[in-house]
Amino acid sequence: MASIKANARKVVCIGRNYADHIKELNNARPRKPFFFLKPPSSILPPSSGPVLRPQGVNLHYEVELALIMGKQLRNLDERNEKEALDAIDGYAVSIDMTARNVQDEAKRKGLPWSIAKGFDTFLPISNYIPKARIPDPHDAELWLSVNGETKQRDSTGLMLFRVPKQLAEISQCMTIERGDLVLTGTPKGVGSVELGDVMKAGIRVREEEVEEGGIEVRVEEKGGLFDYGET
Repeated sequence: MASIKANARKVVCIGRNYADHIKELNNARPRKPFFFLKPPSSILPPSSGPVLRPQGVNLHYEVELALIMGKQLRNLDERNEKEALDAIDGYAVSIDMTARNVQDEAKRKGLPWSIAKGFDTFLPISNYIPKARIPDPHDAELWLSVNGETKQRDSTGLMLFRVPKQLAEISQCMTIERGDLVLTGTPKGVGSVELGDVMKAGIRVREEEVEEGGIEVRVEEKGGLFDYGET
C-alpha cells in the first residue's frame, strides 16, 4: 500500500489482550475482545517528526502489532480463520501513545477514552511489513526501548484473543474496510516517557529482526492551547 495513513478509514484498537498487561494496570480481564478507536489523524508515519506531548499529560507508550487490512470484512464468524487471515494485507509495528492521566480520569467517571488516545502524533507506525515477513501473527516478538533500555519484550503468542477472534468481534459491530488498521493489544511493560526521550520499537520473527518494522521517534513538547484539566 502506498500510504498507510492515507488509506486508513479508521484505527481499531483491541484493549487488554495480554494477561500481564491487565495485571500491571489493575484492570479486569475481559471475557471477550473489546475495542476502541483512534483517529487516523493520530498516525505518525516514519520520519514524520516527533511524538508531541500535550501540556499536563502523563504520556505512556504501548507497543503493538498492527494489522493492515486488505479486504472488507462484515459479520465474520470467528471459526472462519482462513477468511480472517486472508483479509490481512500486511503488518506494521505501532506505538499506541496514551495520555494515561486523562484515561484514568475517563475510566473513573465512565467517560470515553477518545481524548486520551487521539492526539496528533499519538500513533507512531513503522513502514509497511509484507505479509510474508510475518508468516504467523501469533508467533513473533514485539519489543520497545526507551533511551536504549528495553521496556517491553514479549511474544504475540501471549495474546488472550487471537487475530480471527478479534476481527470477528469487530466485524460483527462495524464493517472492517480495506486500509483499516487493527491494533492487536500491548504486552506488559508499559510506562511513561519524558521530553527528550527516544523510543525505539520493532518485531522479531524466529529471533531475526524484521527490518521494515523498526520505529525510532523522539518525544517533544506539543505547545499550543491545550492544557489538561479534569472534566
